[in-house]
Amino acid sequence: MDSDIDIARRAPLLPIADVAARLDLPADALHLFGRHIAKIDAAASTSLARRPASKLVLVTAISPTPAGEGKTTTTVGLGDGLSRIGKRSLVCLREPSLGPVFGLKGGAAGGGRAQVVPMEKINLHFTGDFHAISSAHNLLAAMLDNHIYWGNALGIDTRRVTWRRVVDMNDRALRSVVSSLGGVANGFPREDGFDITVASEVMAIFCLAETLDDLQRRLGRITVAQRYDGTPVTAADLKAEGAMTVLLQEAFQPNLVQTLENTPALVHGGPFANIAHGCNSLVATRAGLALADFVVTEAGFGSDLGAEKFLNIKCRQSGLSPDAVVLVATVRALKMHGGLARDALASEDLQALDRGLANLARHVAGLRRMGLDPIVALNHFASDTAAEHDLVISACRGRLNTLAITCRHWAAGSAGITDLATAVVSAAEARTSPFTPLYPDTADLFGKARAIAREIYGAEDITVTTQAARDCERITKAGFGDLPVCMAKTQYSFSTDPTALGAPEGHHIEIRSIRLAAGAGFVVMLCGDIRTMPGLPRVPAAEVIRLKNGLVEGLF
Repeated sequence: MDSDIDIARRAPLLPIADVAARLDLPADALHLFGRHIAKIDAAASTSLARRPASKLVLVTAISPTPAGEGKTTTTVGLGDGLSRIGKRSLVCLREPSLGPVFGLKGGAAGGGRAQVVPMEKINLHFTGDFHAISSAHNLLAAMLDNHIYWGNALGIDTRRVTWRRVVDMNDRALRSVVSSLGGVANGFPREDGFDITVASEVMAIFCLAETLDDLQRRLGRITVAQRYDGTPVTAADLKAEGAMTVLLQEAFQPNLVQTLENTPALVHGGPFANIAHGCNSLVATRAGLALADFVVTEAGFGSDLGAEKFLNIKCRQSGLSPDAVVLVATVRALKMHGGLARDALASEDLQALDRGLANLARHVAGLRRMGLDPIVALNHFASDTAAEHDLVISACRGRLNTLAITCRHWAAGSAGITDLATAVVSAAEARTSPFTPLYPDTADLFGKARAIAREIYGAEDITVTTQAARDCERITKAGFGDLPVCMAKTQYSFSTDPTALGAPEGHHIEIRSIRLAAGAGFVVMLCGDIRTMPGLPRVPAAEVIRLKNGLVEGLF
């Protein structure tokens, strides 16, 4: 069987100027990165007005498992499928992080006959956006420590510095460190640590800012520490936001690439949905809605994380609302949620599959709680049987009262997903009302978390540590109690226990601490044992990635 990278290399790619021409983008609006990648000029991308009839389609998924659901693959395939049935479509995706590329996943550009290309470049450095975000973030950290070193005129309490450094790599050894060792020339020693770049507030701001001016204002609102009197210290207090914006100026321009079938794709920004808000950049989404009639975007991990944050953070801030929602599921993953071991997934097991449907049902219910009726995309795998697909489709039609469609885009490209594309068009054109936010701005922070826990996760309630209670009191007292909540939680379960698959009940969501992201416009609630710096698995993908005869091997 051909690997993803083999399929991608054989694809006949169009010059990126020809892809742009399909969107009526002139050549002078492009900044070329070789023949097949371009950035869209910031002035052009932020001045585009939304097409009157454009439709926004959100792709999300059931709770992920190691068996894989193919959410990005389905997003790409659906974009191609819409093009195939005659719609002017565009795909909006997040950029891959090097952490998962060299860790567990090995790549994040889709798969099979539904990929964005050039796959190797997109997965490895791409246009340098993540490096720019890391540099802007770490510049602020350097300026903070430098200010303390040169007299600390702002009266910063070095015990209450909250701004950690970042790197775009999974590295558990950097979770907790002590900085400034080595004597008086190196500053004042203190406890510090690293997060992965995708968890940076700079990344969140980058993905939620409307313009460069908005970007700079938001960066200035970042809180990095407290003074001895308890008042917050911001990036603007350190006079850092201007230089940070300069570092991000080129990166802020959306990246234009194409799918294997030459459908235009904007790949820009990349926060994780388990530890951040999990959506591509707003500037790319808005550009897509101005350039195409159908924009297909994804929100990371399951709908309990990515879709909830897409709606209650990104859409709340921007005024966007999806016109259709696709919920990706697989027979394999549902059987795993039904208790089947990973090494037994290739065998037909209708009982395990039926039990696993509880996970799908909860995702459907959560989306309906927010006023959205999803279409289930049943992503076909070679080991699936007809009886298994019949069971899922019948259960969706009967028990869940929703449409489920088998999709074969991984093997057949756009020809294998036209039924879903047609259904999405019908749903989008029939929708007349926006989604319903899960909670009002006026609810208190723990009230917002409780609404998410009970109505999306199916939890009995939340529990709050002493540290989280103190954090909430401080953040609310500082005037940020009206912000939406970004729950940082394991992606594998509706609970905080990653081994509790299916649809657990009676559980509590433990909130252990809260971080203010004032520039991004939300607060992050760290739940259970979630980490903002992942570690590599026992056998990382990096072990099989190499160059052979000048070509990259091992990406998948």
